[in-house]
Amino acid sequence: MKEDLYKTIVVKVGTTTLVNENGKLNIVGIEKLVRVVSAIKNSGKNVVLVTSGAVGAGAGRLGIKGKGDIRIKQALAAVGQGVLMQFYEKLFLEYGVNVAQVLLTREDLETDIRRQNALNTLTTLFEFEVVPIVNENDTVAVEEIVYGDNDTLAAVVAKLIGADLLVILSDVDGLYTMPPHEPGAEKIPYVKEITPEIEALAEGSYSNLGTGGMQSKIKAAKIATEAGIAMAIISGESPTDIYNILDGSTACGTFFEPKKAGECAKEA
Repeated sequence: MKEDLYKTIVVKVGTTTLVNENGKLNIVGIEKLVRVVSAIKNSGKNVVLVTSGAVGAGAGRLGIKGKGDIRIKQALAAVGQGVLMQFYEKLFLEYGVNVAQVLLTREDLETDIRRQNALNTLTTLFEFEVVPIVNENDTVAVEEIVYGDNDTLAAVVAKLIGADLLVILSDVDGLYTMPPHEPGAEKIPYVKEITPEIEALAEGSYSNLGTGGMQSKIKAAKIATEAGIAMAIISGESPTDIYNILDGSTACGTFFEPKKAGECAKEA
């Protein structure tokens, strides 16, 4: 991995990568992800892992099918968050990496004092060589559960900490010209600018397990790239593709070019 191309990275993983269709944790998939994040952290970079899956993990632990109303989702998140963190901590420690749970709500990131407190916590965790594991605080929030399956949260966190790169692991390995299961669908490997045409390609996409879809990922890409942060959407089954991105490759999944500093300042 090149040393100076990307120093601070945010990796977001969705429910469909973390939880199988039967509600059980995807142990193999999570182990692969933790191995990659640990290797990046141990190479001297700052890494934040934004994770979904609390509701799905809680449903699996309690044997509940479907997510139900907001009240049920909040209860499932309360159970599932502990399940996820226990598993993450166990796996990360095998690679000598300490982790910390950071639960955020929309208000935390939109209120000046709370936003500064969140930034202080994250930067201090970096000083302690800890990987923050961020999730929305679904147990006390309502709108956050439909915030975009943490895609938007990941982009806002990346902007908050001044990250260089945001990588979103998805059940789809990038942005396509049409739904990828349809004949003639072609993956778009590089997006220089998010135009109305690019946004239109993402309309109507969704995930069965998670609440996000390609539309929320394009929204995240707009937030990130307008802040001068590169972003990539890659397959959750191939987290090792992150190594190639860190080495400067834009051939993995779909890569979104960040706006240059001058362009960001001009829009601001």
